[in-house]
Amino acid sequence: MTEIEPFTWPVRVYYEDTDAGGVVFYANYLRFLERARTEWLRQYGFEQDQLRKELNIVFAVRAVDIQYLKPARFNEQLNVSVENIQLKQASMAMQQSIFKLSEDKNELIVKSTVNVVCLHSDTFSPCLIPKPILEVLKACT
Repeated sequence: MTEIEPFTWPVRVYYEDTDAGGVVFYANYLRFLERARTEWLRQYGFEQDQLRKELNIVFAVRAVDIQYLKPARFNEQLNVSVENIQLKQASMAMQQSIFKLSEDKNELIVKSTVNVVCLHSDTFSPCLIPKPILEVLKACT
């Protein structure tokens, strides 16, 4: 069986991402993770605004377990990875990591597990992930 490489999304740290200490403010790492998940879905042809309009669903974060290992600073290049590790009928869990890029290595600076649930967009009640989406996501788990 062929192992699927995690999806990665590049991020550059802007001044607005940093705090008074000159490092990325902890909550902004969550924004980087969110952007990577959005791009991960997009690579499979799923635009979140279209899912809301056409299928009446949204994906919402239910829980995050995050470990901040090392800081990132202004103007550094990062890669954010997404790897689907568990897929259920109405939810999924993803392993996400943030790596700082340097000349000789990629250094792990944040690791997290993000649990996402599928919801009806009008009531925000849980619902099943539509079959076409589920089938595509099964192929990358």
